[in-house]
Amino acid sequence: MLKARIALHTKKGLTMQSITRRDFVRLGAGAAALSAAVRPTVLETVAFAAQEAGGAASGPKVRFVSIGTGIRGCDLLRAAQLVPNGVLVGTADLYDMHQQAGKEAWGADVPTTRDYHLLLDRKDVDAVLVAVPDHQHRRVVLDAVAAGKDVYCEKPMSHNVADGQAMVEAVSAGKRIFQAGSQRVSNIVYKKAAEIYASGRLGEVHLVEGHSDRNSPSGAWVYPIPPDANEQTIDWNAFLGDAPKRPFDAARFFRWRCFADYGEGVAGDLFVHLLSGFQCISAINTVPTRAYSTGSLTHFNDGRDFPDLLATLYDYPGVTLSLHCNQNNEAGEPIIFYGSQATMVINGNTLTVTPQDTSPRPEGYSLNGWTAAAKQRYLDEWHAANPPQPPKLAAVESYTAPQGYNDTAEHIANFFNAIAKREHVVEDEVFGNNAAIACHMANHSYFHRSVAQWDAATQTING
Repeated sequence: MLKARIALHTKKGLTMQSITRRDFVRLGAGAAALSAAVRPTVLETVAFAAQEAGGAASGPKVRFVSIGTGIRGCDLLRAAQLVPNGVLVGTADLYDMHQQAGKEAWGADVPTTRDYHLLLDRKDVDAVLVAVPDHQHRRVVLDAVAAGKDVYCEKPMSHNVADGQAMVEAVSAGKRIFQAGSQRVSNIVYKKAAEIYASGRLGEVHLVEGHSDRNSPSGAWVYPIPPDANEQTIDWNAFLGDAPKRPFDAARFFRWRCFADYGEGVAGDLFVHLLSGFQCISAINTVPTRAYSTGSLTHFNDGRDFPDLLATLYDYPGVTLSLHCNQNNEAGEPIIFYGSQATMVINGNTLTVTPQDTSPRPEGYSLNGWTAAAKQRYLDEWHAANPPQPPKLAAVESYTAPQGYNDTAEHIANFFNAIAKREHVVEDEVFGNNAAIACHMANHSYFHRSVAQWDAATQTING
C-alpha cells in the first residue's frame, strides 16, 4: 500500500510518521448531526508524493544562505531541513548567540559572519533566505538581487510603501525569483479552501472575517533579554541601519516589532498572515481601496509604539474584510468566509464548510400581524405552490493537514523547486507587496485617526 510520509523534526533528529491511503477517506455528516464531531478528511500533499517517489531528493540542489538566524531565521532553517534539495552553505547575523543558534537549528557547522555581503559575494550561492527586522528588508533584498541571487524574504515584505515598490522593481529588473514568506499560501488546507471558493459552492461571499489573538508577554513580543546581550556581542550600528541613531538598547534589538523604527506591530506580524491567506483563497491579489482602523494600547503599554488591540475594516472588490488582533485574550486564529450558500472556516490546519439552510419555507414572523383567515389563506397557497420534497441533509465537510504537517517547509520547497525549474512561485513580489501595503494602510489609519485610501495612480496611501 502506498504510504504518504511526512518528516517530523524532533530534538533527536528526523523521524518518519506514515499516513496510509485509508486516512484519506472523506467523512461527512448531515446538518442535523452538526453538534457531533465531524471527522475531518486528511489532505494529501504533493510534497508527500514527491518524497515517496524520491523525486524531491533527486532534483537539482539549491545552495542557499540565511541572512538572519534569530527566532524566525532558525525556524526557517529547521523547516528547510525537511526539504531534500536545499543545502545551507552559510549564515549571517548581527548577534553572536544567533550565529551559534543558526548552526544548531541546521544541525551542522556552517560558515557564519556578521557581514552578509560576504555571503552575497560567493559565486556558489543560488538563493538567500532573508529573516531580518522589517526595516532591513529593502537593503538586504536589493543587495541580494544585485548579486544575482534568488530571494525568500520573510513577511511583511516591506517596512513602508516606498520600500516595497523598490523591491518589486529590483526583482523585476534583475529577473530574479522572489518568494514572500507567508507560508499559508503554500498550506494544503488553504489550497483546498481556494478550490472550494473558486467552485462557487459558498455562493456569494461579501464578508470575510479573521483574527489572531494572544494573551501572553511572548505573544506581545516581550521577549527575555539574553544575559550576554551588549555592544560587544551585537553590532548595534548595523542593526540600526537607516533607522534613527540612538544609544544601544537591547530591548529594541530583541523586541523590535514593538517599535515603528524597525517593525509594523500587530499589522505586520499578524494581520499579514490573515491578509495573505485571504488573497490566496479568494484570488483577490490587489491592494484594498480603503482601510479603517481603531484600537488601543492598554495592557502592554510598556513604551512601545504600536497598539496591543487593532481592528481594521478593508474594502476589496466586492468583499469587506474585517480583521482584528488582540494581545489581551487568547481566542485562536480563525478566518471565516461568509457565503450565501455556505460558511467556510479555517482554524489552524483544519477547514470546515457548513452549508446554509436555503430550502424554501413559508413566512412566519410577519404573519403575526395578519388575521387568522388571511394567514391560513397564505399558508394554503404557499404549500400548494411548494409541494413537500424529500429531506436534504446538508453535509458538513471538514479537512485537515496530516499530523506534524509543516507549511513553512512546504513554502520553502515551493521556493527551491521554482529556482531549480526557473518557474513562478506561489507568493511573488507583487502578491507579497499587496499584503504588506494593506498592513501599512491599517497602521496609517490607526495613527492618523482617519480612513486610509489607496491611490493606485500615485502608489500612495492618503487620508
